[in-house]
Amino acid sequence: MIYLLAAIGALTIAVLLWRAFGAERVGVPSRRTSVAPDDDPDFLRKLAEDQHKPHDEKDR
Repeated sequence: MIYLLAAIGALTIAVLLWRAFGAERVGVPSRRTSVAPDDDPDFLRKLAEDQHKPHDEKDR
């Protein structure tokens, strides 16, 4: 009886670990959908363009 309970417990832990850290599931969006600004090429391009633009005296 103790071996049966140990096997059920080990199986439960294995399933929980698989669901937490396992392969991506179909239809479920990835957890890493957002991109940090320093990793976003569009943001970096816009930042570089803003730095190269001449500033008017009014903006200071």
